Amino acid sequence: MAEATVKSTSTTQPTTPPASDNPLLVEVLEGRRKSVARMMSLAESTGEANRALMAEMHRHAGRAHVVGLTGVPGSGKSTMARALTQKIRESGRTVGIVAIDPSSPFSGGAILGDRIRMADITGDPGVFIRSMATRGELGGLARATLDVADIMDAAGYDVVIIETVGVGQDEVDVVQAAHTVIVVSAPGLGDEVQAIKAGVLEIADIHVVSKSDRPDARQTAINLRSMLKLGSIGSGLSTWEVPVVSTSAQNSEGIDKLVETIDTHGRHLTDTGEIEGRRRKILEMRIVKAAEDIVRERILHKGRDKLERLIDRSLAQQIDPYNAAAVLLDDS
Repeated sequence: MAEATVKSTSTTQPTTPPASDNPLLVEVLEGRRKSVARMMSLAESTGEANRALMAEMHRHAGRAHVVGLTGVPGSGKSTMARALTQKIRESGRTVGIVAIDPSSPFSGGAILGDRIRMADITGDPGVFIRSMATRGELGGLARATLDVADIMDAAGYDVVIIETVGVGQDEVDVVQAAHTVIVVSAPGLGDEVQAIKAGVLEIADIHVVSKSDRPDARQTAINLRSMLKLGSIGSGLSTWEVPVVSTSAQNSEGIDKLVETIDTHGRHLTDTGEIEGRRRKILEMRIVKAAEDIVRERILHKGRDKLERLIDRSLAQQIDPYNAAAVLLDDS
């Protein structure tokens, strides 16, 4: 039986032929699932030899709508991702999901809690789920998150959902990784007003109140709308009016409205030209992080001896850590 491939419904599929006759690259661009999974494994490795392939993935990406899904632990992000995927699939579009899980303290790999909660959509040939471990990265994303999103994009997935790990107030990298950012809040997780003020909620393009069948959900939605009217949350960099959508993913309530709102935001970005600003912010973050990785690699390997000498000098109080770093960078 032939391997299933992704069939995108988009009419804007990239037509540029690959610059390489690498069979893996060709198969990824054809949407072959095994090759897509293999390319993702290469993206997660740190080998320099894989950079040419990742460069090709980036060159063939740029068509998918990238949706970031974040919120505090217990807000129901994984259940929301599953419900969103099922509803998007009803429109005939394909969906890739990058599910960021906490790292195992033993193996360093993803704990795979998200994959378990999405078990009922794993058999859909129009859905591809990739679980990734944070491996100590801050900000709620794994190191290779956007490389993996590029691969899904290049392979023909129409919507790519990035579900962050759920680390709380510092989990804001997703705002520089997605075109549309959804922040999920659940009632009953503590002081509602303080939760609403948390920095992670200020990045939303769409606020979602999950578990809306609970009696305190209505008050959470009211509090969110009140904060929006006061101008206390929201990026302030867009003409988009941030909505609050109440949902119950378990009962499939409000999911139609949420998908409609996501699509409306996507059209808004295109119609107003704001999509270019989003893309620039995403690339800025990727370039800076890549530069940090390169510098770290040079310091810890090629410049290791010099680092050790500077540590010795700092221990002897001959140089402070800031100036030691400046000296280290001068020759890195």
